[in-house]
Amino acid sequence: MGKIDDLMRFHETALNLRAQRQQLLASNIANADTPNFKGRDIDFNAALKGAITRAGGSLPSGTTQAVAAKPTGNVTPYEVARTSAAHIAPANKGTIGGARLLYTNTPQGNIDGNTVDMDVQRNQFTDNAMRYEISLTLASSKIKGMLTAIQGQ
Repeated sequence: MGKIDDLMRFHETALNLRAQRQQLLASNIANADTPNFKGRDIDFNAALKGAITRAGGSLPSGTTQAVAAKPTGNVTPYEVARTSAAHIAPANKGTIGGARLLYTNTPQGNIDGNTVDMDVQRNQFTDNAMRYEISLTLASSKIKGMLTAIQGQ
């Protein structure tokens, strides 16, 4: 039963992280024309490994390559510095799945200070959506297979 729990926990965690990352990417796209907006993202692999480890489980063999995205290399771990106690704390200083929110880094910045590259964001949004669907399909097929085995069909 432990292997089934680990597998389902993995898919549940991956789907939750994908949904949260999708919201983050959607926020970047929605703010593409906002002056001085700094795009945010996470390192999905680090978030998934951290979330699974904290849940006390282990990564099922062979599943991380099928579901996890390769790092894009366009995020940097810049933190917002508060130089005075009177400064307002950053709204999203938290984490997603234990992975820190990172700022996107564009090779060529915009004149208005915005770091959102719409082409990159659209590609990441689409890639993340497809990987979400793949995770959902894999989890669904595992459940259907177990139901078939239980029913003896």
